[in-house]
Amino acid sequence: MKKFFLLMLFAVVAIACSKKVEVMGNFAGGSPLERIEFIEASGVATLPLTNIGVDSKGSFSGSFEAPKNGMYIITYGGRQAMIYLKGGQKLNISGKAENFPMQYTVSGDAKKNNDFLHEVQKTIETYAEKINVGELVAKDEPAFLKEVEKIKKDFEGGIETAAKKTSPDSEVITYKKDELHASILGLMNQYEMNHAQASGNPSYKVSKNFTDVVAKLETDKDRMLKSQPVYRNYLLGKLSPEFQKFAETSKKTGTELTSELFANFLDTKKDLPQLTKDYLLSFVLSSSDLAPGMPAESSAKINKLIQDKIKDSGIKKDMEKILFVIAGPKVGEAAPSPKVIKADGSTDKIFDGKGKPTLVMFYASWNPYISEATVPVLKEVVNFYKSKMNFTFVNLDDTKDQFIKTSNAMLKGIPAANVYGEGGMNSQVAKDFGVYGFKMPSFIVLDKDGKVASRFFYNLGDPEIVTVLDKLTGLKAPTVPEAHLQNDLLAPQNQVPQPEKAPAPSK
Repeated sequence: MKKFFLLMLFAVVAIACSKKVEVMGNFAGGSPLERIEFIEASGVATLPLTNIGVDSKGSFSGSFEAPKNGMYIITYGGRQAMIYLKGGQKLNISGKAENFPMQYTVSGDAKKNNDFLHEVQKTIETYAEKINVGELVAKDEPAFLKEVEKIKKDFEGGIETAAKKTSPDSEVITYKKDELHASILGLMNQYEMNHAQASGNPSYKVSKNFTDVVAKLETDKDRMLKSQPVYRNYLLGKLSPEFQKFAETSKKTGTELTSELFANFLDTKKDLPQLTKDYLLSFVLSSSDLAPGMPAESSAKINKLIQDKIKDSGIKKDMEKILFVIAGPKVGEAAPSPKVIKADGSTDKIFDGKGKPTLVMFYASWNPYISEATVPVLKEVVNFYKSKMNFTFVNLDDTKDQFIKTSNAMLKGIPAANVYGEGGMNSQVAKDFGVYGFKMPSFIVLDKDGKVASRFFYNLGDPEIVTVLDKLTGLKAPTVPEAHLQNDLLAPQNQVPQPEKAPAPSK
């Protein structure tokens, strides 16, 4: 009996500590070409935690490890919604694909917290229409502070009303109040920066009453720093004028990254806590300089900033991970060699060690940029270099059967090794090479010894990849109009998914 009790106690503790979230649902009218992703909203490295397929009936199911209890972004079809999740939950999400994210339902363990969020959102949408920021900024300070107090009181009243109606967990109520306070702080910063011009009073300076209101709103600033991207936006806004002056007076060569200048600026802010510096530098790095396709020298500079300037171990680890995902394995190092399988089920490797360089492509059937319309470009590349180079096409579909169908339909007849990463986006090969949905299709080159010879490319017409292929093979590609096999999701305006795009301080 004692042993049984201990086993039961262990099971209860394990369940209580679980970070696993199990999700299933249906978006009526959903497409198998779309995917469901979840992204932690408050983190500094906003990589998808999972990538879940949708079947022909719009149904989906999957699970992932939630780093912490809090707000997450759920994405479908390029559209986003916010959802509050806790480790150990099971939830069901349903709605119509065409109406997401305006209308959808969350049931299961997460129902009451997300019912609360929906109720609060109604209040926000109704009330926000009445707020004219331009008029508020022009008001005299006492009138502005009075209006701020009314906004705060009205929104907090809406939060309390929604809480009584839905009975959410206390931490979710706290989150929304923190978000409200951070938003009001942002409004007050706009007033402080713009009131002099808006009122025609260039000598205006905020009063003690104003700073007292700010201090009261920042009572829990450490908690807001960790959980609220809106609060980090506010802090960046506060620092922006000083940073602009610093950038203008600093000796510049024209090759500095925004984050390099910002890190040097933070070094001058002796009164700013180190954790705040870590969060803000990470935010600027993710918003401005970390971009797929960035040159190796930028990657090296960013790595140095992460190692030298970021002190918090958790933030450092997250930033190292996102840098790896964006930059890929380091050029010159041995390429990862995870197990992959062929259509017949036998195991294989990405690099066969036969003394030829290899061009590796990662792709999946649900990615819209690998299709019959773009495969001819791939065929031309293979046909030109095949005498001096090997090719490996790594499929990351959800199942082996889908891999077989996809490779037969799209790539049949192209002289290449067609292999499958078992588990798709959760496979070891995807993890080892840092491949996510937004990085496909993508290409990386290995030299004849199996070492990484290039960064990741997303366009076979990129002159840099042609240079790498020519150098490794000794061939010279003909000069032709640039051919594209391009993932438009990786255009500059659509880089790494972000929970909330913070405007980086301008140079």
